[in-house]
Amino acid sequence: MAASNNNNSAAAVTTAVESASSDELAAKLAHKRFEGLVTVRRKAIKGKGAWYWAHLEPILVHNSDTGVPKSVKLRCSLCDSVFSASNPSRTASEHLKRGTCLNFSSKQTSIDHVPPLTIVDPSKFTVDLSYPTAGQQQQLVLSGGREDLGALAMLEDSVKRLKSPKPRPGPSLSKAQADSALDLLADWVYDNCGSVALSSIDHPKFKAFLNHVGLPAVSRRDLIGARLDAKYAQAKAHSEAKIRDAMFFQIAADGWKSDDNPVHLAVNLPNGTNVFRKAVFTASVSGHAEEILWDTIVEICGSAVQQCVGIVSDRFKTKALKNLEDRHRWMVNITCQHRAFNALIKDFGNELPLFKNAAGNCLKLASFINSNSRIRHAFHKYQLQEYGHAALFTVPLRGQEASDLIEDIIASAGALQLLFSDESYKEEPARREIEEMRRNPHFWNEVEAVHSLVKLIKSMAQEIEAEKPRMGQCLPLWEELRVKVKEWCSKFHIAQPPLERIVEKRFKKNYHPSWAAAFVLDPLYLIRDVTGKYLPPFKCLTSEQEKDVDRLITRMVSREEAHVALMELMKWRSQGLDPVYAQAVQLKQRDPSSGKMRIANPQSSRLVWETYLSEFKSLGKVAVRLIFLHATSCALKLNRPLVRWAGGGQSRDDRLQKMIFIAAHSKMERIPNDDDKDAELFALENGEDDVLNEVFVDTSSV
Repeated sequence: MAASNNNNSAAAVTTAVESASSDELAAKLAHKRFEGLVTVRRKAIKGKGAWYWAHLEPILVHNSDTGVPKSVKLRCSLCDSVFSASNPSRTASEHLKRGTCLNFSSKQTSIDHVPPLTIVDPSKFTVDLSYPTAGQQQQLVLSGGREDLGALAMLEDSVKRLKSPKPRPGPSLSKAQADSALDLLADWVYDNCGSVALSSIDHPKFKAFLNHVGLPAVSRRDLIGARLDAKYAQAKAHSEAKIRDAMFFQIAADGWKSDDNPVHLAVNLPNGTNVFRKAVFTASVSGHAEEILWDTIVEICGSAVQQCVGIVSDRFKTKALKNLEDRHRWMVNITCQHRAFNALIKDFGNELPLFKNAAGNCLKLASFINSNSRIRHAFHKYQLQEYGHAALFTVPLRGQEASDLIEDIIASAGALQLLFSDESYKEEPARREIEEMRRNPHFWNEVEAVHSLVKLIKSMAQEIEAEKPRMGQCLPLWEELRVKVKEWCSKFHIAQPPLERIVEKRFKKNYHPSWAAAFVLDPLYLIRDVTGKYLPPFKCLTSEQEKDVDRLITRMVSREEAHVALMELMKWRSQGLDPVYAQAVQLKQRDPSSGKMRIANPQSSRLVWETYLSEFKSLGKVAVRLIFLHATSCALKLNRPLVRWAGGGQSRDDRLQKMIFIAAHSKMERIPNDDDKDAELFALENGEDDVLNEVFVDTSSV
């Protein structure tokens, strides 16, 4: 019995497979037939085929159950009747010529009564034709003979359609549905104005799509009128309501040094949300930074300026942050750590001999390939062979960083190895210097070392940009960098002191006393001692940083509270937090999207001070303000057409400001890193480490 069941199952599977195969074959044949008929009809309409194709249109019929194409039919465009596509000529004869199609019959009748303007004078073309004699009925004479009747019928059909256009069959939407759909479309355009240009609304294919789904056309004027005003008012009210609900906030400013984007100002709230405020397109804006920042604070909170407890901004040349902090002692103004880490790459390039050597050698190699046409053509050939694309090396201008060029050299290592074995390279007289350089293993070791260090710094900077750490994380971040730099030095046998000096120099440029204070006041960084207590990590601070904590706390409270705050700090230092609450604050869970372990509730650190640690009345005021402060300013990227429009004297245009506000407001409410998903979708592993290993191993044998 079991064997019988198995046989039956096998037979059923075989039948299903055969059925699927036959359906797939039928679908392919139907597609092929359909495409063939479409091609024939296209040629016929251009005058290179039978007349009847002007009225017969191929359509692909799908299986209602599986959705798979199963056959091809012909549809009469005059009466919408459907016929078999096996013999179009016979269909035309039986349906059109024999009068079955009433619309075609009426067209034929109209041809018999053509007005005189359409009658051609035969004397202009041939002597074999003659006009009818007097008293005879005037017949239609065309220069192309009877074959012109089909073309004339097409002309008459076009005139008829223009006079009384026939609506295309499609979705039938009610007015309410159409209005709702257009509102959603407008929302999408506004929310993505940094990525979607307004001109795309006028694209013919987009208009055809709207028509196909039964929606009216939308113009750019529609999108910058009442719809824009209503959407802006809604977004503005939403953002202002969020700010009103918060006891205090932080201003985030970014773009002071950017040539591509305006300076944009946002508001960071204690609950972890971000609210866009405005974009500033003022020329030479960094000279007015202090004024712009203070005006923004006053715009938001009026006379209650103590509601703004700090600013985080990318670095600019003026002393705006320091000046504002000195005048308003409750404020904590820091520079963006994402920019600080990226600046380290420039520091290494300017101060580290290893970088200069690798950059100089890579410039020689790039110039040798770019400037020699025979070598360049051979290199492009191997680029296409290895990577599917070819390009020149981008040589940096004087004063620019060479890290991108070094990365290009690393990425092209496989093509370079093939080039070095090519006859055109071996026959090149000017290759001697390049040959000596590439045979020297120090060249590739230096290039790999520099590339590795740049990659290390960039990866940390990217993580900072993605994670947007709080201010208490600044000291741990720099300590993590120091550890990784030491590991890098050990791996590539590089002396540590020069790198450590560069890192410490950049650290001191960005350090702020609030880093140390936020670090020891945030329960997230409490350390369990041998007695089981969770105590603040004062032992991780230097003696000077401990003094910074005392000075900052006394500065941020009134003179009357200063002594009390310091006493509470001593109590916090010795007692810490209840172990259960400390563990609850530090509880982590795995992020399903990234797979990383993250703090389950980032707001717990602040909420513990506002509830469970309410006994620290003076110190708690400082702690809740410091703990939520961000250490990075977020960047808003606008599309280049919008930036050029703004830079062309349109920056004061109220409509532009409204569109930027709507887009930024929407972007800040999306899931973080949403804009990076396209890059992740198309990202491919290039296996550069394996290619490098091949190059390193093979250089000695050349």
